[in-house]
Amino acid sequence: MPTKYGDPMSTFQFLLFLISAVVFYLFFKQLFSSSYPKRGIDFEAQNENEQIGGVTEMNKTFSTPTPQLSRVQQLNSMADVAIEKGDYTEADKALSSALILESDNLEILLKYGFVLINLKKFQEAKETYKQIIKLNPSEDMAHVALANVLHKLKEDEEAIKHHKIAIDLDKKYAPHYYNYANTLYDMQRKEEALALYKQALELDSSLEEAKKMISELS
Repeated sequence: MPTKYGDPMSTFQFLLFLISAVVFYLFFKQLFSSSYPKRGIDFEAQNENEQIGGVTEMNKTFSTPTPQLSRVQQLNSMADVAIEKGDYTEADKALSSALILESDNLEILLKYGFVLINLKKFQEAKETYKQIIKLNPSEDMAHVALANVLHKLKEDEEAIKHHKIAIDLDKKYAPHYYNYANTLYDMQRKEEALALYKQALELDSSLEEAKKMISELS
């Protein structure tokens, strides 16, 4: 014989079963429908350098991530901007900071030497160019720059040695002859200077300053 509460409880349980069945049906229908986004298929990147657009974008697009500059590269870029503005003090700060991180970076060292010359810090420039030459003895621009710095420091015989090395390393680069001629001119060795100005002009006919010096000394 049924209990007092048997029939109502059976009806209630049956209703719960129907509701649960409908919910599960709708859930699995949505889950396996073609409109459901499938990871690795609908939004699969084509290579490891691509990334998916932000979820708030109307159209999902793929883009290559922007390369992140290293701290040294950032400081180098800051120095370039400062040099372009003629602010050699700021360039000095940026490059000296970069050299703390990479003391043997030839690009930074060459730029740093140039900045030091413009700041008239000739002794520091001398040491910088010596460091460059130690790292790369074949860097002709470091030799000629060191020669010019040594001339500023009245170390002319040593300057001449580095002028000659620069020319030996690149015999077709007219400015090397012109810079050497300037040093000799200041030393009152004007006949030797004239010969070098002529060599510079032969290599590069656009050197107007060499033409002027030839005219003065001829």
